Amino acid sequence: MKKAAAIAAFCAVIFGFLGCGKNSVNPSASKGKEKVRLTVWESANGPDEFIKRAGLAYTKIHPNVEIEFVNVEVGDSSDQILIDGPAGLGPDLFAAPHDKLGGLVTGGLVLETVNPSEVSKEVLGACSQALKYEGKMYGYPVSAETYALFYNKELIPEKEVPKTWEELAEWVRIFNLRNLTKTGFVMEVGSGYYTIIFTTSNSNRLFGPFGTDTSKSYLNNEAAVKGMKFFQSLRAIVDEPASDLSSANCKAAFQSGNAAMFITGLWNVNLFEDAGINFGVAPLPSLPGEVTPAASFSGTRAMFVSSYSKHPSEAADFARFLLTPEMQQLRFNLTGAMPAINTSVSSKYMSGFLKQLDYAFPMPSIPEMTAFWDAMGNASKNIWDGADVQKELDECDALIIK
Repeated sequence: MKKAAAIAAFCAVIFGFLGCGKNSVNPSASKGKEKVRLTVWESANGPDEFIKRAGLAYTKIHPNVEIEFVNVEVGDSSDQILIDGPAGLGPDLFAAPHDKLGGLVTGGLVLETVNPSEVSKEVLGACSQALKYEGKMYGYPVSAETYALFYNKELIPEKEVPKTWEELAEWVRIFNLRNLTKTGFVMEVGSGYYTIIFTTSNSNRLFGPFGTDTSKSYLNNEAAVKGMKFFQSLRAIVDEPASDLSSANCKAAFQSGNAAMFITGLWNVNLFEDAGINFGVAPLPSLPGEVTPAASFSGTRAMFVSSYSKHPSEAADFARFLLTPEMQQLRFNLTGAMPAINTSVSSKYMSGFLKQLDYAFPMPSIPEMTAFWDAMGNASKNIWDGADVQKELDECDALIIK
């Protein structure tokens, strides 16, 4: 979305907001009261601008409340709140992915959602479910996400976009023989966020069907081993070591027009559009023996009220404000992130993600997820580089389930 369009949308939001705010916990909660400054942690490169503009819109309704943005990346906030919260240096509200929920709750770091039944009705079912831990809801979802198959239309016609991983491997093999300076496919092979898809045949899921079985990871059973062996076989068509298939390198290859296909998410749409890439988005290919797209992780990005906040009511009200259709549209304009509520947004790529979302499953939010990332990431790198699959997955399971 162009900056001018985003600014225009924001202006429309500002001037139309006096009659808005019906989704707020209590629109008049802060009027006439003492000055309140809410500190909000969020990431740079889009989410920061969203918080700043949403803050201005909120202050328009609640003149005594000022929103202060502080840059703490979403991947770092759960660790930093452990230190800054008890020290009185933390935020009132902070962004974190839903898979961090178990640790945040057991650590006593976040407060429960205010009016959870109402919030659940306003947001997508997958988002409300992702924010529940042991029957209680925490946080306020601001965006949903999953990933899908991006394809460069200049390099691969839409009718040739593979429906199965076997088709993808064969297409890439032929493409690479004919195009020595380009590659048919790239993906971040050292990230469990993406490689998890190869473990999901026969409805196999991390930590079991509901993502709550702490007795085993389900990463070293027959379905997972078979899938990761197929993953390892893809090294024949993408002959690069895991260290060269980093997120940055893969993104750069697609952004420069040198890769025909790439697995990533909505967060890179603006980047590729700005680079002038003519691309489309399709569901992931199906795994061997399957007929539906491979199951991807789905994620929910949420704003959590810190248990150390001195203004928890105001923080919860601002978080609720971020769920209004106007704010969700603004966030989409600025970040490209999938809305957390059922609202339409203008994007020719959204259908591909929504199709994939039908086959996605929420990242588990139990505390064991903390160990998953490094364990699965390292196992994936080693497997890609030729290590024994069963041995790596057994060691991965042992690191996660202690």
